[in-house]
Amino acid sequence: MNVKSGFVYLLKMAGLVALLCMASFSVTARAEVTVTFYSHDFGKNFPHAFFIAKGETADGKKVDTGFGFTAINVSPGILFGSVNGHVKAPSADYIASSNSHFTVKVTDKKYRELLAVVKKWQTIPQKSYSLNKRNCVHFINDVIRALDLKTNLKTANWKKPRSFMEEVMKLNPFLK
Repeated sequence: MNVKSGFVYLLKMAGLVALLCMASFSVTARAEVTVTFYSHDFGKNFPHAFFIAKGETADGKKVDTGFGFTAINVSPGILFGSVNGHVKAPSADYIASSNSHFTVKVTDKKYRELLAVVKKWQTIPQKSYSLNKRNCVHFINDVIRALDLKTNLKTANWKKPRSFMEEVMKLNPFLK
């Protein structure tokens, strides 16, 4: 092999290596799901906490969902004991009028664990909502803990979604 043909061979090999690298980047582009936590101040009902998940899993499944836990019928009955509750997706208008607190990127495994928490809360026997023992903040606490973030189980903020989210951010200073 002469110098010229050796040089051409090296250029071809370098081009092939570059092409393979570009192909591997496009094939292994990381799918990503982000989870954003919100609170909603007093409105026509009462304060609320929920999350929104968006992105794509590694197998190409699109994710665009959100969940919060609330009483099915908001009435004075919630002040006196347990009432029927449900996991509910917030509307786009509701999200737009809420406070975004922090966003975390999650692995597919953590996203599945988050969905398992949602499923658990969806299947709690009725009367499942209790202002003092099982409300939206308790639900969000379970979701946050499934994502391995710190929470304060002795918090005074079980009925204060915004304050609860701010407390979580203080306990996890890397959140933004």
